[in-house]
Amino acid sequence: MSELSHYEKTGYLHDDFKIFHLKDTSMRPIDFHYHDFHKILIFRKGNISYNVEGRTYDLIPGDIVFVPAGTVHRPVLHSSEIYERIIIYISRHYLDACHDSDDLSLCLKEAHQKKSHVLRIPALHTTQIARIIHDLEQSLDSREYANELYHKLLFLELMVQLNRAALSNRIEYLSTTASNHKMIHVIDYLNAHLTDDITIDFLAEHFYLSRYHLMHAFKEETGYTIGNYLTTKRLLLARDQIAQGESITTACYACGFHNYSTFSRAYRKHFGCSPREQRN
Repeated sequence: MSELSHYEKTGYLHDDFKIFHLKDTSMRPIDFHYHDFHKILIFRKGNISYNVEGRTYDLIPGDIVFVPAGTVHRPVLHSSEIYERIIIYISRHYLDACHDSDDLSLCLKEAHQKKSHVLRIPALHTTQIARIIHDLEQSLDSREYANELYHKLLFLELMVQLNRAALSNRIEYLSTTASNHKMIHVIDYLNAHLTDDITIDFLAEHFYLSRYHLMHAFKEETGYTIGNYLTTKRLLLARDQIAQGESITTACYACGFHNYSTFSRAYRKHFGCSPREQRN
C-alpha cells in the first residue's frame, strides 16, 4: 500500500474545549474527514444520517454522537430542512489531564469498543444532561463573575453525566442502519491489524470478495481507497507513539511502514511538518 493521499483533517482546537450551536439550511455535501480532537454532537433537528468508520446511523432529535479523535466520519443530509445541532470539540490531552481515578473519556472509549457511536437517551430534553447543555450555552458569552471557571465546571459536569449515561444498563448505544456489513468487517479488520503487511489480494481472499468489488465497495462506504485509509490510520498511530516517547524510527516500522523516507514524506504531507519537527 504505497498510496500517500489521505483524508482531510478539518478544524483546529486551541482551547481545552469549544461548544457551538449550529443551524444550517442549505449545506453542500461534506466529505469524509477526521479531527485531532474528540467531537460530541447533540442532534436537535433535521433529516440526516451520520457515517462513522463505515457505520451509518439514522439520527432522531436527542441522539448524541461520539466521534473520538482520528475517527473518519461525515454527516449525510437527506433534505433541505434545517440541520440543527450542538457540537463540542474536546482536547484529547485535556480529558487525560483533568481526572485522577475517573476517566472522563469513557463514553468515547465505549463507543469504540461497542462499535457504535450514537447514544440514544429517551426524552433527552427532560434529563440533567439537557439542563447542563443549556447552561453551557448560556455561559458562552456571559460576563458574570468567574464565568470562565463556571463554564469549565459545567463542561466537566456534562462529561460526568454523559459517562454515567453511557455506562447505564438502561441506555444502549444505537445499532447501525443501512450499513454494508461486509465493509464494516473489513474496516474492523484493518483497525485491528494496522501494523500488519496488508494487501488488496489478501483482503479479497480473506473476505471472499473480488478485488474490484472490494475496492469499489470500500470507497463507496468510506469515500477513500483502502490505501488512503491505512496510510492515514498508520500515521495517526505513529504520531501518538512518537508523542509518548517512542523513537521516530521505531514508530515508523512498528506502524506498518517499510521505508523511513516514505514515512517521513507522508508524515510531512499529512501533518505539515516532519516527525522530528513535531516532536521538538
